[in-house]
Parts: sequence; C-alpha cells; structure tokens
Amino acid sequence: MSEQKTTKDLPACPVETTLTLIGDKWKVLILRDLLPGTKRFGELKKSIGSVSQKVLTAQLRDMETSGLVSRKVYAEVPPRVEYSLTDLGQSLKPILDAMQNWGENYKAAQN
Repeated sequence: MSEQKTTKDLPACPVETTLTLIGDKWKVLILRDLLPGTKRFGELKKSIGSVSQKVLTAQLRDMETSGLVSRKVYAEVPPRVEYSLTDLGQSLKPILDAMQNWGENYKAAQN
C-alpha cells in the first residue's frame, strides 16, 4: 500500500488539494454513505449501485491511504471488514452538505 501523501506531494492550491482527495465520483458517494456511520463492503456496494467491486476496493484503499477512511478487519470466517470515516473524513461533512444543498437548488431551478 502506498504511503500517505505529504504536504509537499499535494498541489499548492487548496481547492485542487480537495479535488485530488475527493474529486472522484465514487469517493464522494462513499463519503456520503459513510457519514451516518460504519458500513460493511457489501452495504457500500449495494448503496452506491453501479460501481464495480474492483473500483470500489481501489477507491476505499486510496481514501484509507489519504486518512479519510478507516478499515477494520475482524478475524472471522468468512472475514468481516467494516469501513468508517476518520475524524479527517468527518470534517468533509460541511462540503458534502453544501454540495447536497446546491444540487437540490439546481434541480428546483430547472423545474
């Protein structure tokens, strides 16, 4: 697994930094689904919909490396893995709330 990005690896622009970390469609939906609390992989895949298992796994790993998501593996058969937002991931809530509000306003203005 790759190491967490250091400050020198990130873009100078704060907006670009945010987009680097969450700019993918699936990452935003993963964040949305983890805001209420912990979910298992299957629950995430079902709630997100058309994402493939490979892509979801890659996105979760990337977000774990970035420090946004934590992954807990239980020593059970079959293995159980749960994902939750870290404090850093939870700090994105105002951004996601603003995106939701903007989307609702946009849809209302189109009607």
